[in-house]
Amino acid sequence: MRCPSCNSLDTQVKDSRPTEDSAVIRRRRVCMACNFRFTTFERVQLRELTVIKRNGRRVPFDRDKLVRSLQISLRKRPVEPERIETMVSAIVRELESGGEAEISSETIGEIVMEHLRSLDDVAYVRFASVYRNFREAKDFETVLGELSSEDDARRVPLRK
Repeated sequence: MRCPSCNSLDTQVKDSRPTEDSAVIRRRRVCMACNFRFTTFERVQLRELTVIKRNGRRVPFDRDKLVRSLQISLRKRPVEPERIETMVSAIVRELESGGEAEISSETIGEIVMEHLRSLDDVAYVRFASVYRNFREAKDFETVLGELSSEDDARRVPLRK
């Protein structure tokens, strides 16, 4: 880890502890060259993931790209940033524990849609419209129909 003050690689960890969600480790470090103290936040990674795109290209999994796409779909929605971060951590954990080092973008999209569906219907429709490449209004109607039929199935009829 490079020192932010002098750019030296000679640093020492003075304190290390997990954060509240246990997915990130907070470390207090000191630079041995200039004695500068700083904090790093390091994420535990189970394995290197490779995404297989629809065109067959392989790219490294990018957690930040996942966060950005979720933030776009959740823009102006009443969802706290902590819930987004928790959802991203759950998605990444699910992908990493799946046993495969290479994951198709379709699989990632389906997992994201599953998580969004339980979090926010509007964000789910927004994400689905891009992921499934909606071309016309009936594509939206189909997804909205799925959501409303699912809501109907959740409702318990009132007893008279």
